[in-house]
Amino acid sequence: MRKALHRMAFALCVATLVAAFGSPAKADEANKLTYFTFSAPVELPGNKVLPAGTYAFKLMDSAGDRNVVQIFNKDLTMLYATVLTIPDYRPQPPDKPIIKFSETSQGGPEAIKEWFYPGDTYGQEFVYPKSRATEIAKESHQSVPSMPSELSGNITQPANNSNAPSVTAMKDAQLKSQNANGQETSVQQTFGSNPANNSNNQK
Repeated sequence: MRKALHRMAFALCVATLVAAFGSPAKADEANKLTYFTFSAPVELPGNKVLPAGTYAFKLMDSAGDRNVVQIFNKDLTMLYATVLTIPDYRPQPPDKPIIKFSETSQGGPEAIKEWFYPGDTYGQEFVYPKSRATEIAKESHQSVPSMPSELSGNITQPANNSNAPSVTAMKDAQLKSQNANGQETSVQQTFGSNPANNSNNQK
């Protein structure tokens, strides 16, 4: 019963996030700027927890790399995190923005798993430091992409562009997949070099 109520609350939270998308988010589709309002704390990679509130999600401005997401306050004056992601595929593009979560230990904030922008079949699945990715994989019974734990601090460092040292270090890192059975595999083996061919990424 408790599990069912937890999943129901999760579904309602996703619905709330979708409804929070406002017209200003459509101002710049190049960086997919989107505003989300969370009614409860949420977890980001790097041991960062955002309190309930409104936040701006956008791709880092880079013509050659579309797999770095930055999270700001709603005024875009404070950067909370710069997160490495991998492409995530869904066969039917959403007509509204979607954020999904990985289930975590009872009582803790939900960990953001992926973000899809309206009209896109490919979204961004968040990469977590290995130590936390291992925990989330066991708690959610899903594979979680990971990077070396020692790069955790890079996520919350200031970064104005993709050439910032903290960002390039994450982009150059060897990514792995932490799996629910406790085993580690390559990202390509678990998620596929083309995520469209991997059923684990079809949500």
